[in-house]
Amino acid sequence: MAFPAALRPLSVTPGLRDDAGLGCAPIGNLFARVPDADAVATVDAALAHGVRYFDTAPLYGDGESERKLGLALRGVPRDEVVIATKVGRQLLDAEGAPVTGGASGASSVADLSRDGVWRSLEGSLARLGTDRVDVLHLHDPLDVEAGLAGAMTALAELREQGVVRAISVGLGRLEPLERFTAEAPLDVIMEAGRLTLLDRTAEERLMGLAAARGIGVIAAGVFNSGILADPDAAPYFEYRQADDALLERARRLQALCGEHGVKLADAAVRFPLRRGADAVVVGARTPAEVDAFVAGLSAEVPEELWLALESA
Repeated sequence: MAFPAALRPLSVTPGLRDDAGLGCAPIGNLFARVPDADAVATVDAALAHGVRYFDTAPLYGDGESERKLGLALRGVPRDEVVIATKVGRQLLDAEGAPVTGGASGASSVADLSRDGVWRSLEGSLARLGTDRVDVLHLHDPLDVEAGLAGAMTALAELREQGVVRAISVGLGRLEPLERFTAEAPLDVIMEAGRLTLLDRTAEERLMGLAAARGIGVIAAGVFNSGILADPDAAPYFEYRQADDALLERARRLQALCGEHGVKLADAAVRFPLRRGADAVVVGARTPAEVDAFVAGLSAEVPEELWLALESA
C-alpha cells in the first residue's frame, strides 16, 4: 500500500518512501527532553532514508514538536515534503491564558469550535514556518457532535481555501472514529493502536467502512506504546504498564518471530500495511530509531510467520 495521491509531496523524486511517515511526538519532549540539535538530526535521518511525510501536533510538547520540525525542515523545498499537524486543542501559557502567535505553551485544553480550529492552525503555521499544511487531523475529538458541528466545518473550509490539502480525524478509540468516518467529508483517517498484532479491532470494524467511502487509512501506534517493540524493555500498553496477560501474549508473538529470524518490532511495523493500511507513522527521537523502523519496513517476513502471528 502507499499514501493516497493527496498525501504525497507535490514535487516527487524517485526513491522516496510512500508507505511511511515520521511521528514527531518524541522530539516534542515526550517522556524526555530532546535538544533542538538532536531533533534536527532525527528528521535529517528520516529525509536521508527517503521519508517525506512528517506528523506532528500542538499537543506534542505543547507546541515544541511543531517548532522543532519547522526548524529541521528549514531549507528543505516545501513541495518535497508532506507536513501533517492537528487541531482540536488550545495551547495555554503557564498562567492558563491562551498563547498568541507561534509561541509554545505549558498545557492545553480541548477546543472543537470552528474558531478554535482556525486559531490553532494559525499558531501551528507560525511554529512550523510554513503557509500551509498538507494534512490537517482533528485530534482525539471524543465529543463527536461538537466535532462534526464546529471543527469539521472549519476543516472543510480550510480545504476549500487551499490552506490544507487533505482533512482527517485521528483517534485511538474506535467508536467516535467510526462516526466520523461514516459522517464527515474526510480524505483520510489516522487510527492509533487499533490495527496491531495485539489489537485488531480496526480491521474488524473500521477498514471496510473507510474503503467503502474512499477514505485512506494511516496506522499509528503500531507498537501499542512499546510492548510490540520489546515486551521486556518496554512493557507498556496504551502508555501504561501492561498486565501479565498482555505481556504473555506479546512474548509469545516475540518467540514466534524469533523462530523465523524476524524481530517482533519489524513484524509490528509491517502488520498494518498487510491488513490494508495505506501507510504507517512511527515515532522516533533518535536517528538510530529512524534507522530501525525504516529497516523494519523492508524486513523479509515469511508467509508462514504471518499465518502463525495472525492465529496466535
